[in-house]
Amino acid sequence: MKKLLAWLEHRVGFRDSILPMLMHPIPRGAAGPMGWWYVFGSASMTLLAIQILTGIGLALVYVPSADKAYESLLYLNYEQPMGWFLRALHNTSAGGMVLMVAIHMTQVFLHGSFKYPRELTWILGVCLLFLTLGLAFTGQVLRWDGDAYWGLGVGAAMAGRVPILGPYIVRLLLGGPIIGADTLSRFFALHVFILPGLLLVTLGLHLWVVLRKGISEPPVPGEPVDPTTYDAKYHEELKKGVPFLGDAVVKDGLFSALVVITVVVIAAVFGPKGPGAYPDPTLPGADPKPDWPFLWTYAALTLLPAEVETPLILTAPLVLLVVLFGLPFYANRGERAPSRRPLAVLGVIVLWSLLIVLTLIGIKGPGAPTMDGWSGIPVPVDMVKRSSPVQLAGAAVLQNKQCRNCHALEGKGGIRGPDLTNVGTRLTRDELIRQVIQGGGLMPAYGKQLKPHEVTALVEFLVNCRPAGETPARNPAQPVPTRTTARAEN
Repeated sequence: MKKLLAWLEHRVGFRDSILPMLMHPIPRGAAGPMGWWYVFGSASMTLLAIQILTGIGLALVYVPSADKAYESLLYLNYEQPMGWFLRALHNTSAGGMVLMVAIHMTQVFLHGSFKYPRELTWILGVCLLFLTLGLAFTGQVLRWDGDAYWGLGVGAAMAGRVPILGPYIVRLLLGGPIIGADTLSRFFALHVFILPGLLLVTLGLHLWVVLRKGISEPPVPGEPVDPTTYDAKYHEELKKGVPFLGDAVVKDGLFSALVVITVVVIAAVFGPKGPGAYPDPTLPGADPKPDWPFLWTYAALTLLPAEVETPLILTAPLVLLVVLFGLPFYANRGERAPSRRPLAVLGVIVLWSLLIVLTLIGIKGPGAPTMDGWSGIPVPVDMVKRSSPVQLAGAAVLQNKQCRNCHALEGKGGIRGPDLTNVGTRLTRDELIRQVIQGGGLMPAYGKQLKPHEVTALVEFLVNCRPAGETPARNPAQPVPTRTTARAEN
């Protein structure tokens, strides 16, 4: 064994290359009780290793073609031995990796570790965050079920709103103007080759910069960062430091082991994610949702007014990029301790609270159809007790055609569409006919699903949906009827 190790050492040079990296000194405080704040980066890399290993196993069975992908996932779930667990482990570790990277970035921000001389370390960390999110999104697409299909459609629609470049971005991602046969193969290449390659290269650079500039010492109130004196003070700190291969590695190993155990238990208990409904755009009742790392985006876009949606989609990513990449340049000196940076702490609390609340809203599904609304919630009696026979027939159409799944009457029913209690005061008869037949906004067209007499009855009921004594909505271009014209019309 000694001869074998000596032979390997002579050719690999482990003691001269790898061992110095593991033995590099770190501030003593980073290995003490405060060292538990430094474990999230190692946990992220551990989950990345699980992603790579399970991804290789999945790639041996998965067929990245539009007509075979869904069946290959079902084969993994129900026929391949332990295939379901491999998928569950891959999906759970992906979500865990997103969470660990986000928590690691938060810790770095709160401790001011992005300040001089670690600006590049932060920038590479931001790149790793976005690459991790890219892997999560492309992985969802490879599931190739109804959620993946419609989620990709929403993502492509958002990308298509980019001025000038939008159509080119969509064609680059989808392999054409719409989701087609080439789309899945492109996302497979992104998920398996391009994004992992970029992530591994970026991770290598990130670790190299960490070794070059060292791990930041725990922040101390009253000791601000001054670029003119920091380097000398840090080198003095390292003279009293300890090797990384010691207490720091023990803490990293213990926490990473806990994370792995948690991921394995969640994967074993809850199983794999999907696939759900077959990715057929003609199937009715689609209520797609993204995976949990993107639920906050789904909820925010659903709750936004339509008029601000496009401007926000175009400007929010740019603002986010400027803030994250510019942070170490316009705030690279001064206090690092959270107790001396109340605005930074408040910003973290507000941001995480917003993400958690929006994610919880997304789990419930803002604006999702209330699938029993048409049968479980009757039409209010006071809305039909003075109705004509045609209007009563329209109320029956509204109920039987399941319109209540998306629309409410007197606050009871779905919330995806507007409440129809007083719709007769907002939309004219012609506008109601056009909306029912042609659709618009989130509402699909029902011109082919309803017969002409059903449309007529439904519109008569909707026109009558208004407070007693209030006139129905009229087109502003039409003159207001006088007593004479009204008598003549009668």
